[in-house]
Amino acid sequence: MKRLRELSQQANAEDANWVAAPLGELTRHIREKHHRYVREAIARIRPLLEKVKARHGENHREIAEIERLFLEVGREMIMHMQKEEQILFPYIDAVELSAKSNGALEPPFFQTVQNPIYAMMKEHDAAGDLVKQIRQASANYQAPADACTSYAALYQDLREFEADLHQHVHLENNILFPRAVELEAAVFQRG
Repeated sequence: MKRLRELSQQANAEDANWVAAPLGELTRHIREKHHRYVREAIARIRPLLEKVKARHGENHREIAEIERLFLEVGREMIMHMQKEEQILFPYIDAVELSAKSNGALEPPFFQTVQNPIYAMMKEHDAAGDLVKQIRQASANYQAPADACTSYAALYQDLREFEADLHQHVHLENNILFPRAVELEAAVFQRG
């Protein structure tokens, strides 16, 4: 309980910093920390899943389902992050620059930042559902009694993947996206 309270206080302090930080710093943080983590985790977990499935798949059929779910969430997250990095985040950065410089902001092809944000939030929900299914299929990441070291490492990696996803989604849904909507409205209202 003490460790949970410490982590909660740490998360609250980090959130307070991001609520006040420039949006460009937050988008950079998300790319450099969370997007990088997802790419590295996918590259690490995929072969580990294959190894565990080859060794334990016959006795633990849930591994095949976990592998299917993880490959699906991995594909979805890669496409999701590309959309953020190539379209949404550059636009949010442009909105912030326009607000700071009182410069003009060209209306985007998606009309308002609310449209891609809505799409990203739906994708966050889908990814969250997939990791929830992984957690359920893995009995809350509890390796079975006959699990080897790789099996236990796999479940630890999957637990960390889910935790990072929750923090990643929190930063976007609860901090970045509302601030971007508000800032865009102010820029367009200014004319």
